[in-house]
Amino acid sequence: MNASFGIADVMALRSQVLARSAALRDVRAASEAGRIFAPAQAPGTAFADTFNTAIKQVSAVQDHASQMQVAYERGQVTDIAQVMLARQEAGVAFEATLQVRNKLLNAYQDIMRMGG
Repeated sequence: MNASFGIADVMALRSQVLARSAALRDVRAASEAGRIFAPAQAPGTAFADTFNTAIKQVSAVQDHASQMQVAYERGQVTDIAQVMLARQEAGVAFEATLQVRNKLLNAYQDIMRMGG
């Protein structure tokens, strides 16, 4: 009983590491895409497009996780590890988006305080 508990912990940690790695790759890809197209667009437009793309990617990851969960509930997917990995990936992507939003909001508030 104790050995299976340890294995479950290792598998959960593995899933978290893989999900965070995938989320970081997505963020890096979005960041690099923004740098490639930045000279052709106005600075505000490039930022908005990059941010919009990142939001769409997070939404796609969440949709995929939901579809995996529904497929598991219907018996179409039998590997619970895949479902849990998709849920973890969606959670990490959402948390990263929240952190970016919070940083942007703090920066905006700091800029507004400077004007006064």
